[in-house]
Amino acid sequence: QVQLVESGGGSVQAGGSLRLSCAASGYTYSNYSMGWFRQVPGNVRDGVAVISSDGSTTYADSVKGRFTISQANAKNTLYLQMNSLKPEDTAMYYCAADPFFAGVPSQFLLHRNDFGYWGQGTQVTVSS
Repeated sequence: QVQLVESGGGSVQAGGSLRLSCAASGYTYSNYSMGWFRQVPGNVRDGVAVISSDGSTTYADSVKGRFTISQANAKNTLYLQMNSLKPEDTAMYYCAADPFFAGVPSQFLLHRNDFGYWGQGTQVTVSS
């Protein structure tokens, strides 16, 4: 069974940086597309950054130039480097993965909320 475990969240002042990690285990397919999503209570979950199985990436306009998504450890670890954080970045951040999205260009994945596997989330709070 696929498990995704996020870590790295916390509280930081505006302008600061955090790096989120997502450790994946139990993969049964060779390729997965993955992404980071965030949600504020009362709002829908929004795509932040996605990476397709071919390595292509797409970012939400609000984070372009500040956030970087990457993978390591044979794609079993997903990262989100967040720089120049703003109070509006405050949210619960979720890691997601899906083997059936492998090969789908990343720009078609950013607004999908139907990834098959999700982590439990890690809270990011940015104070002004």
